[in-house]
Amino acid sequence: GQLPTWLQGILLRNGPGMHTIGDSKYNHWFDGMALLHSFTFKNGEVYYRSKYLRSDTYNCNIEANRIVVSEFGTMAYPDPCKNIFAKAFSYLSHTIPEFTDNCVINIMKAGDEFYATGETNFIRKINPQTLETLEKVDYNKYVAVNVATSHPHYDSAGNVLNMGTSIVDKGKTKYLLFKIPSSVPEQEKKKSCFKHLEVVCSIPSRSLLHPSYYHSFGITENYIIFIEQPFRLDIVKMATAYIRGVSWASCLAYNKDDKTWFHFIDRKTKKEVSTKFYTDAMVFFHHINAYEEDGHIVFDIIAYADSSLYDMFYLKNLDKDFENNAKLTSIPTCKRFVVPLQYDKDAAVDSNLVTLPSTATAVKEKDGNIYCQPEILCEGIELPRINYGYNGKKYKYVFATEVQWSPVPTKIAKFNTQTKEMLHWGQDDCWPSEPVFVPSPDAKEEDDGVVLTCVVKTDPKDPPFLLVLDAKTFTELGRATVNVEMHMDLHGMFIPQQDVKTE
Repeated sequence: GQLPTWLQGILLRNGPGMHTIGDSKYNHWFDGMALLHSFTFKNGEVYYRSKYLRSDTYNCNIEANRIVVSEFGTMAYPDPCKNIFAKAFSYLSHTIPEFTDNCVINIMKAGDEFYATGETNFIRKINPQTLETLEKVDYNKYVAVNVATSHPHYDSAGNVLNMGTSIVDKGKTKYLLFKIPSSVPEQEKKKSCFKHLEVVCSIPSRSLLHPSYYHSFGITENYIIFIEQPFRLDIVKMATAYIRGVSWASCLAYNKDDKTWFHFIDRKTKKEVSTKFYTDAMVFFHHINAYEEDGHIVFDIIAYADSSLYDMFYLKNLDKDFENNAKLTSIPTCKRFVVPLQYDKDAAVDSNLVTLPSTATAVKEKDGNIYCQPEILCEGIELPRINYGYNGKKYKYVFATEVQWSPVPTKIAKFNTQTKEMLHWGQDDCWPSEPVFVPSPDAKEEDDGVVLTCVVKTDPKDPPFLLVLDAKTFTELGRATVNVEMHMDLHGMFIPQQDVKTE
């Protein structure tokens, strides 16, 4: 096929690539050593490159020829020494664990620079052209967070907004929203933008010893949306995981009888909206988008009725009959919540406060709390992306992978949130990755551009390819076949040519 002439830049992707080191194996797919790969578009041609992230974790493991650094689903014991004092000492030093810098989930842009990110306090700077690993950044030096999300937001000025959990402070567990500026003052050109990182606000955890797990958060023009779900990390269990010989993943628990609380932070005042909004228990990873309309906040997420998704990716479950055996016990559901921030304070108890046309409800309760029920937009999509120019604004289109009862995507979908229509691309024996939308330079409409996805074939003998679809019609414009072994990846970004600093 043919690529549009305007498509110039780098599609940069990240995900787990190495699961065996020497005789040792990881337990979980998400634990694998990070493998970066990129497709560079230049004058209608595509160039491919891949490289392992040379993290400290990677280097230590390779040098020892076994897994010596713990990951989320795999606890490692670096000290084979049987000396009882040495053992006791190494247990103590793991109480607040030194987390891995195997940044395996996503790519983040901060200032002019690009970073591989995971969910710990470490991120790694990378060169997007050569995929070389550069310095390690520890968020903890600039803000007291032990974990942070891999799905930051970018405001109109290019500043990064992200969230992390602060566990350290004498049981005062809280969620912090922080901002990394896109540029530093002229006189400090040598300093990194992290030196100017600021905490925007903090939200105390409802349970000091059981903070909520979260993978992303939402943003509108005036508000930050944080969802505190009853899928929680047990800090006491986590501190003793090393001694008990279990993984940190076993310290996550979902309580289906609990509530899910919504927090809305005013971006100008940095204060939380005082009304308490909640919904039923759910587990979710990805926010799609959010916007404000007539005194309401509308936000769309992909939610599950349980936490089985994480368990699917234990490597013992990823055998050759994986597609038949790995069945999700809860299908991903695209839910739209409509939350009335401005409502009649004298409204009757049990009345629905939503005045927008939607089947979503928000019911006022006796104690003043507001119980929200969503509108179901569709089912069976994951890894959602939008035209980021519409982030925080009213929008129409979601680009996503389509999953049915198996967690591995078999198709790419384009979903219209307004008409509920869905377009698909799929072929036999193809596993596509998260679709990335790239707008055309003179785009007038939201879906004016292309969708890029890496497609891995189920038969290892068939070469993988990069697929380019017309975002409007979902017809194939072209594909670039790559004669290498390509791994399924997680997330990534498209970097337009003008944003790539040539070294």
